[in-house]
Amino acid sequence: MEMHSSRHIAADRATIWAALNDAETLKACIPGCEELTGSPEDGFSAVVKQKVGPVKATFKGEVTLSDVVPEVSYTISGEGKGGVAGFAKGAAQVALADHPEGGTELTYDVDAKVGGKIAQLGSRLVDSFATKMADQFFERFQAHVEGTPETS
Repeated sequence: MEMHSSRHIAADRATIWAALNDAETLKACIPGCEELTGSPEDGFSAVVKQKVGPVKATFKGEVTLSDVVPEVSYTISGEGKGGVAGFAKGAAQVALADHPEGGTELTYDVDAKVGGKIAQLGSRLVDSFATKMADQFFERFQAHVEGTPETS
């Protein structure tokens, strides 16, 4: 499954970059995240609880950053295992650029795969869930960085 989107965030690239690399910020923005530890240099470990259709799972996984160009872009890759529910793995290219109206344009391209019971739910349900999760993350992230209340 692939997703492509962008957001105009009312903050400078340095502020957004710092937030994208901060474990506490990421933990607060990832829907269902119960634990996130580590650092950008060594990678992060996460525990995320989610319900996809009728399947509930606790995913434990690892996330690493590569192709890092400070305040410009990086690739974030991860894999999570949810026991009998299955697994999810993927990568996202995240890029920051100055927005013509001020602030920063954050663009992301995601390529993800799922397996196990979750994959059996059908691609429409899984794709819809993945899109909802990405939207929730970036809404929360934008609200956090801009210091505004969440809209959802």
